[in-house]
Amino acid sequence: MTTPDAALDASLDAAPLDAADPLASFRDRFVQGGDTVSYLDGNSLGRPLRRTVERLPPFVQQEWGERLIRSWDETWMGLPFELGDAIGAATLGAAPGQTVVGDSTTVLLYKLMRAALTARPGRSRVVVDDDNFPTDRFLMEGIARELGLELDIIEVDRSIGVTPDQLSAVVSDETALVVLSHVAYRSGYLADMPGLTRLAHDAGALILWDVCHSAGAVPMQVDEWGVDIAVGCSYKYLNGGPGAPAFAYVRRGLQAELEQPIQGWMGAADVFAMADVYVPAEGMRRFLSGTPPVLAMQPITDMVDLVAEAGIEAIRTKSVALTEYALRLTDALLAPLGVTVSTPRDPELRGSHVTVSHARFREVTAALWRRGIIPDFRSPDGLRIGLSPLSTSFAEVRLGVDAIREELERETAV
Repeated sequence: MTTPDAALDASLDAAPLDAADPLASFRDRFVQGGDTVSYLDGNSLGRPLRRTVERLPPFVQQEWGERLIRSWDETWMGLPFELGDAIGAATLGAAPGQTVVGDSTTVLLYKLMRAALTARPGRSRVVVDDDNFPTDRFLMEGIARELGLELDIIEVDRSIGVTPDQLSAVVSDETALVVLSHVAYRSGYLADMPGLTRLAHDAGALILWDVCHSAGAVPMQVDEWGVDIAVGCSYKYLNGGPGAPAFAYVRRGLQAELEQPIQGWMGAADVFAMADVYVPAEGMRRFLSGTPPVLAMQPITDMVDLVAEAGIEAIRTKSVALTEYALRLTDALLAPLGVTVSTPRDPELRGSHVTVSHARFREVTAALWRRGIIPDFRSPDGLRIGLSPLSTSFAEVRLGVDAIREELERETAV
């Protein structure tokens, strides 16, 4: 078994980093326990907050159990927009009136892809990259087929993502929509959102950003950068829980141009008119379809409040420190065993997870889970170390990487 020398081991000590971490106390706000000793999958499912454990029983007892249907008039009808505005302020750099919560990520992506394409008639091409998240690609493929559009697929280096040169080479005056991810789900590559947005606009196209792997961990200024549309989930860095609803941002000046393709009662101008003909609401209400998932919004509210309290810039600083530490540990402890890094080393090009690769990582990940070490695996050979800044300690990262090394050495010995 390989053992780092004493000097190297001291330089990789997590204790001084945790002691100096100004956000360390936030870890106590999250539910801990069970058999998990190192949770490195916060970029897939964030830990629940203790505040949520306290919030849900009185919500069920009072707002639901006692006020019953009156709560729709008293609070619930406005919740998708109030929480949307809070997400916009805390994570997106968005002014009020441009963000709404409701539906799954897939449904919101579909609705806004379709709406964007309708707003650019006469244009016959759409752009997506071959390493975008499967949902984004599958949706865009289906919509393009349905509408008879040509799909331009950018082939990317999977250790990075879409570059300005690649987008410049494919967009044209025939491009209606560009669909990109802010942080690549596999490599963690952080795209140049303002630069790529400008390139799409220079060609007269709209751009839709998937911010699932950045919202709550990476600062954005979507208003300032001229972003048209953004869609993000809430169960990763916004800790909304499994299956929590997604959110959508639509630039204020674009809202009236977009036609809702799933015309439900909640997006109508007069929700309770029960009218014979659909008339869309003004503003972000027009992008709702069905009844908002009020119960599922409660955990998101708690986490967005916590993000606002900590500050997204401070969260980003902690994220960079965590990923830098994970890379140092990988170089010292895993690289000698044949592990390679599939994530950009420049922090300006990296989100809040680090992907490392090895031919045995599928089996190693399964073994780690049995030990209460929880990263995740991405085919064919990637292990993702997902670091949620407010709930992850440096000690957890060290424990996890040590365990990865031990499992690789065990596999090698066998």
